[in-house]
Amino acid sequence: MPTAAIIGCGDISTIHFAALATMDHAELVAVCDTDPERLAAAEAAHGVPGYADYLDMLQKVRPDVVHICTPHHLHASVAADCLERGVHVIVEKPLAHTAAEGRRLVEVAERRDAKIGVCFQNRYNATSQAMHELLDGGTLGQVIGASATVMWHRDGSYYRSRPWRGTWAEGGGGLMMNQAIHTVDLLQWLVGDVAKVEGHASTRSLGGVIEVEDTAEFVAEHVNGARSVFYATLANAVNAPVTLDIVTEKATLSLRGDLTVSYADGRVDVIPERVAESGGRSYWGVSHELLIEDFYRKLQDPGPFWIHPAEAEKSLRVIKEIYAQSYPDMANRVG
Repeated sequence: MPTAAIIGCGDISTIHFAALATMDHAELVAVCDTDPERLAAAEAAHGVPGYADYLDMLQKVRPDVVHICTPHHLHASVAADCLERGVHVIVEKPLAHTAAEGRRLVEVAERRDAKIGVCFQNRYNATSQAMHELLDGGTLGQVIGASATVMWHRDGSYYRSRPWRGTWAEGGGGLMMNQAIHTVDLLQWLVGDVAKVEGHASTRSLGGVIEVEDTAEFVAEHVNGARSVFYATLANAVNAPVTLDIVTEKATLSLRGDLTVSYADGRVDVIPERVAESGGRSYWGVSHELLIEDFYRKLQDPGPFWIHPAEAEKSLRVIKEIYAQSYPDMANRVG
C-alpha cells in the first residue's frame, strides 16, 4: 500500500485529506506546514507526525506520494525536489507561478521516473468527460468555435485571510491563476491546443486590496482553426455557474452545471453532473477525489499520468501570454 504525505495544510488540503480517508489503497503517514498552528491542528486531526521542513520529512518518512497544497510560488520547486528523490507527486494547480518555473518542472518530470499529476479535476466531471467523448468521436463534425465565462465573487476578506493570493510574487497572478485556470484548461483540452491568444487582464473591483487582476478576457485561435472567446471576473454579485458552449457542424454543447447537447436534427440530450460528496467548497468542483483515486490506481502503469506537467503547462502559457500583453512594463513580475 503506498504511503502519502500532504505538504501545505491550508484550505485546499481538506479535499486531499478527505480523499485519502476514503481510500483503502493509500495510507497517510505525515503532514507538513510552516505555520505552527496549522501543523499542530493537522497532526491532531489525522494522528500522524508533522514537519515544518518538507525536505526533513522526505528524508525521515520517505512517503511514496506527496500531495502539494502550498501557495502557488512553492508548487514547482517542492514538486521538483520530490521528483528528484523518486517520490510521486500530486500538485494543485497552477503548475507553477511563473512560466520559467513551469518549464523547469516539465523538464524535471520528463527525466525522472516518478509520476506527477496536476489537479485539473474538472476534467473528471461527468459533463467534461461526456463533452470530450462526443468531440473526440467525430460524429459531431468539425468544431467551429467556443465561448466560456467565469462570473464569480471574491471580496477583500478572501485575500486578507491568505495575503499571498493577491500578489504577483507568490500567487503568480489573480483571477486567471487561481480561479479561471480550470476553465482555460477545459477550453484547450476540449477545443484544441491554442495557437494564438489576444486578451487583457485588469483590476476592476479589488484595486485597493490586491495587486493582481480580478477581471480578464481573451480571444484564442486554436490549432484546428476554431476560435474561442472567454470572459471572467470576480466582481460578480455571486458565484454563478461556469458556462462553456462549443459549437460544431452538427450540434451545440452547452454547459450550465448539467450538459445540454442540441443536435442539428432537433434532438436534445441532457447529461447531469455529479453532486459533490466531499466537504469541499462547491466552486472547487466535484471531482477532486476521482482524480486523486485515479492517480493512485495508475502508479504502476508505464508512462506519465495523463494530466502531467507538459499538459498543465498549456493553460499556464495562455495565461502568461495574456499577462504579457496586459502588463508590458511588468515583465519581471508577471512572468
